[in-house]
Amino acid sequence: MFSISQMSVEMKPNNNSSSEIQQLWGSWTNQLNRFYDDPKVSQLMNTRLGRYLSNHPFSALTLMLFAAMAAVPVGIFLTFALVTIIMSTVAFVFFEVFLLSVGGMTLLCVLSGIAFFSVVVAAIFNVLFISVSNILIRYYPHLIKQGKVQEEQSECETSAPKETQ
Repeated sequence: MFSISQMSVEMKPNNNSSSEIQQLWGSWTNQLNRFYDDPKVSQLMNTRLGRYLSNHPFSALTLMLFAAMAAVPVGIFLTFALVTIIMSTVAFVFFEVFLLSVGGMTLLCVLSGIAFFSVVVAAIFNVLFISVSNILIRYYPHLIKQGKVQEEQSECETSAPKETQ
């Protein structure tokens, strides 16, 4: 397996005159050693994929760059999807409330119209009933007298047997 100490020996810069570059290189090596000493990283590096990426640094760099660059568009898409779902849910609720309000107002108008129609029809029938009965009384008074006479006779017949007993 490829280790950091081998890398630091192989990759040391040829120009030893610059102490700043050496300090930077030393701190970089220390950071990488700490990174490789992490148990999760060492566990990953012991897998087949880790060994492959350690032996193929160009593929590792390509994979890392792809993952880093793909994170932003994927994050934007997931944010868009989440906002779309939330907005559609809220819009659905508001649309349902709107539909229920329109349906309720329509039902109220229809019921009011039916009530008004019922009152008008009842008034017309009452006017017709009173008009027809007044016309009948005025032009055919003998029908009313016969009706009263017949009622009086039927009352007398039903009350007479009670009196005789």
